[in-house]
Amino acid sequence: MTTDVLSFILFNLFVIAMLAVDLFVFHRKAHEVKLGESVWWTAFWIVLALLFALGIYVWRGPVDGVSFLTGYVIEKSLSVDNIFVFILMFSFFRVDPRYQHKVLFWGILGALVMRAVFIFAGITLIHKFHWVIYLFGAFLIYTGIRMAFHRGTEIHPEKNPVLRIFRRFVPVTEDYRDDRFFVRENARRLATPLFIVLLFIETTDIVFAVDSIPAVIAITRNPFIVYTSNVFAILGLRALYFALAGTMKIFRFLHYGLSVILAFIGTKMLISDIYEMPVVIALGVVAGILAISVLASVFKPPRAE
Repeated sequence: MTTDVLSFILFNLFVIAMLAVDLFVFHRKAHEVKLGESVWWTAFWIVLALLFALGIYVWRGPVDGVSFLTGYVIEKSLSVDNIFVFILMFSFFRVDPRYQHKVLFWGILGALVMRAVFIFAGITLIHKFHWVIYLFGAFLIYTGIRMAFHRGTEIHPEKNPVLRIFRRFVPVTEDYRDDRFFVRENARRLATPLFIVLLFIETTDIVFAVDSIPAVIAITRNPFIVYTSNVFAILGLRALYFALAGTMKIFRFLHYGLSVILAFIGTKMLISDIYEMPVVIALGVVAGILAISVLASVFKPPRAE
């Protein structure tokens, strides 16, 4: 228990240090993140995750090492839908490209806290009530089927209950005030539209977490592995957004691949009492589905309108 607690403490200190360097050193001055910079950061976070997987492999053994890598690949794949919503949201709210990184930084920081709560709650439920694993499995299969036949292309902030409640109690300025979330005017503290965007990111991440966390728990119920794989995938989400924002339409078959992955992981959970699938096989299936969907998108691009 002491080792586990120490591992969580050291890992979270590392994450805080990396976020501090990102915000206060490399992005101290608000600027538009260009493609070259975003690709470099995307590669950095992926390499860092692979090195961490190697460290887990050496420190805790091959099962945990491969479990981390599988969970990371699943979470990274499902985060593509987050990116799609980010694109629509920033377009809808007309957020200046210079301030998008700051919004994503604080949004993802909040997401890390919420994911930790969801992960430990989900694992605790499965340990205390084993039948919950069947509920999670069925939910993942349902989500996969829904994703295959319905791909939302619009966002409706006015229907977000959190935003409606917030606007009822907190006044909001009519326009943006640079990169500030709050301002003080006429002895009143006002929120800016940029803070509304941040709230939208936080609340939509809850929806994505409900889909993705059970998928990783299906691979392993080790809290440290589930948590760290989620964190590494989320940490690289900002850079991946800026790298893929202009090319999302190219991968038109990717969401079908994600739907198959969710259905596969849900099935794995449902049959776990009958057949405990090795994590190496699960990783191979997930990677294969992703490769097929990406290659299909590349070799069969959408027709020009």
